[in-house]
Amino acid sequence: MIVGIGVDAVEIDRFRRSLERTPSMKSRLFTSEELDYVEPHDDPTASLAARFAAREAVMKAMGVGLGAFEFHDVWVQRAESGRPTLAVTGRAQQIANELGVTDWHLSITHTDSTAIAYVIAVRSLP
Repeated sequence: MIVGIGVDAVEIDRFRRSLERTPSMKSRLFTSEELDYVEPHDDPTASLAARFAAREAVMKAMGVGLGAFEFHDVWVQRAESGRPTLAVTGRAQQIANELGVTDWHLSITHTDSTAIAYVIAVRSLP
């Protein structure tokens, strides 16, 4: 059963300017695993923007706003197949447990200008 759906879009150029203006933002927003994944990219901004959008989409899927949990409580991992998956821990996991969320579905994509994440929070039926 679907508990919630969240979608978020990030303007890549605007996100790039924010990262340039505040370099420490990368480590505040992203896990070392995510930063290691995007490092080989010539320009990792689009991938980082999609990962940021995933966090925002999780918040929306759970019906909570910015500040409900830490940014490092949710991050994007890659399955062996390459499929993006969500890791949810800490306060984000507590909120998900309260809502009965047992699984997450994530889709991320980007164009030259926009990164988008779509998240579905699911509860298993008894």
